[in-house]
Amino acid sequence: MNRAHNFNPGPAALPLEVLQKVQSELLDFAGTGMSILEVSHRSKDYEAVHNAAQSLMRELLGIPENYHILFLGGGASLQFSMVPMNLLGPGVSADYVITGAWSQKAFKEAKLVGNPRVAATTEEDGKFTRIPKQEELQLDPQARYVHITSNNTIFGTQWHTFPNTGNVPIVADMSSDFLWRPFDIKPFGLIYGGAQKNLGPAGVTVVIIRDDLLALCREDIPIILRFKTHAKDNSLYNTPPVFAIYIVKLVLEWIKEKGGLAWMEQENRAKAARIYGVIDSYPEFYRAPVAKDSRSFMNAVFRLPSEELENKFLEGAKAHRFVGLKGHRSVGGIRVSMYNYVPKSSVEELARYMEEFARAHA
Repeated sequence: MNRAHNFNPGPAALPLEVLQKVQSELLDFAGTGMSILEVSHRSKDYEAVHNAAQSLMRELLGIPENYHILFLGGGASLQFSMVPMNLLGPGVSADYVITGAWSQKAFKEAKLVGNPRVAATTEEDGKFTRIPKQEELQLDPQARYVHITSNNTIFGTQWHTFPNTGNVPIVADMSSDFLWRPFDIKPFGLIYGGAQKNLGPAGVTVVIIRDDLLALCREDIPIILRFKTHAKDNSLYNTPPVFAIYIVKLVLEWIKEKGGLAWMEQENRAKAARIYGVIDSYPEFYRAPVAKDSRSFMNAVFRLPSEELENKFLEGAKAHRFVGLKGHRSVGGIRVSMYNYVPKSSVEELARYMEEFARAHA
C-alpha cells in the first residue's frame, strides 16, 4: 500500500492495525455471520462491544465509578447546546474561558439558554495566540461550571496545565486532544468530545459526567437531550452509532497494548518536538504565531514569508503525499495536525521536507 501521510485536522488518522482489524472482520463480526454494521444494538454481541469500550476508557483514564461514560451523537457542536440546556437555568450562571473559535461557539450557544459570563479571553485583533494565565481568570465561585476548550485546532494553542477553579467543576471540550496524555479527572465535572480527531471515526461523541453534576441536570427539556436519560439507559435510549463505537473500542485496545496513555504522551511529545524544532531552527522563514508556553502538541500552526511560498510549500507537499496541511480558511498559513495516531515516521518525513524547503527558499 502507498498510504498517504495523513495530517488532516479531522476526521483524522487511525492506527493502521485497527483499520486492518476492521477490514478482516467486516463481513463476519465475532462469528455472527453478519457485519458489525448489521448487528442489532440490542444484541448481546453489540452489548459486549459497548461495555468493553466504556471499561477500557475507564481503565486508561483512571475514571472513578462516580462518573458515567456516555456515547452520543451530534458531535461537540451539539454539546455546546446540550451542556447549558442541562446545567443552566433561572438564577444559574457559568463561566466560559474564550481561547478560540470553538469556545466562542460554545459561549454563543450557552447565551441562548442561560446567563454565562466570560471569565477570560485571550483574543487580540480577532486572533488567539496564547492560553490565559491563572491570575487572568475572573472566576465566579457561585458558577455552576467553568467551561474550557482544552486544545484549539484553528489557532494551535493548548492548555498545558488546567486551571484551578476551586470548588467549581470544570467542563471541558476535549475533542482535539482527548487521550493524548494521562491527566487527573477529579477537577472535571464533565468532559465531552467528538471522536474524529483523537479517538476514532466521525459519528460518536464521548461525554464523561460526574454524578454530582448529573444530579443537577434539568428534567424540563426534551427527553433525548437530557444527560440523565442517556446515563440511565447506558447510552442505549436510542440507536447508538454502533460502527463508530466498535472502532473506538478497537482503538482503546490498541492504546492499551502499546503501553497506555503514558506511552501515548511520550509519542505525542516526540512528534511535536520534531516539528517545532524545525520551526525554531528557521525563525526567519517559519513563523509560529503562538506563545511557546501555549503551543499545541496536536496542531502546530505557522506561516512562511509570503502566501506565494505557502502555496509552493503545499504544492510540493502533494508530491510527498502529505495530506491536510493547509491552515484553516479563517487564518490561512500551514497547520500540521499530528493527532494520536499520526505515526512518528510521517512526522519525520514532514520535518525533513520542511528543512529541505527552508534551505532551498530561505
